[in-house]
Amino acid sequence: MQKDKILRMKVVLLMLSLCLTLSGAQCEGTSLSNSQVETCSFISELAVLKEKLNTMDQKLGAVETRLQVSESQVEELKSVNKAQEEELKTLKKDIAAGQPKVAFSAALRTSGSGYIGPFNTHTPLRYKRVFSNFGSGYNAATGVFTAMVKGVYYFSYTMFYNGDANAVVALMKNGEFLVSTWDATGNSEDSASNAAIVQLEVGDNVFARLSANRRVYDDGGNYNTFSGFLLFIN
Repeated sequence: MQKDKILRMKVVLLMLSLCLTLSGAQCEGTSLSNSQVETCSFISELAVLKEKLNTMDQKLGAVETRLQVSESQVEELKSVNKAQEEELKTLKKDIAAGQPKVAFSAALRTSGSGYIGPFNTHTPLRYKRVFSNFGSGYNAATGVFTAMVKGVYYFSYTMFYNGDANAVVALMKNGEFLVSTWDATGNSEDSASNAAIVQLEVGDNVFARLSANRRVYDDGGNYNTFSGFLLFIN
């Protein structure tokens, strides 16, 4: 629908430009009748309208570009969801056989380097480089692991900071604080890690949370990681 509007706008601009080109020559004489004066005045108004339409065309072009990006992101999400659905089918088969396999491991960045944060509020860290995700419990888009099997799980995370220390990360179960790591003093490259073993019900969420106004650093070294696996069902 949006693309059709953009195409119609471009056609209008083309027709208006042709009209102005053909009509402009008629206004070049030194002696004009009243009707010609009115015609030339109308043509001047059309020229102003053309400029406005040109501006609108540029804005619509930017909208078209954003639309293409959004469509690409939607296709990427569809692909991820399809893969997760296949893994979920496998998990259900394992559960039915009494042998559920749940394990994941991920790092913050897929490429590049730099700081993550600071944010104005506490924010789940999104570990986008997924090394493994057996059972599809981990969601790289949100950074949250969701239990699909009731049982006892082990979770761990690592934290890295480079520069004036300002990093605080906590492991969370739903809204419950579990364990944390701090690096709030000094000026150096520091690493920290923590872990916990917790009982989860189906639907419980676990994630690593970056505290408000804090930040962490990462690059190709993958210093910041988040991992977990099912120990046993109960």
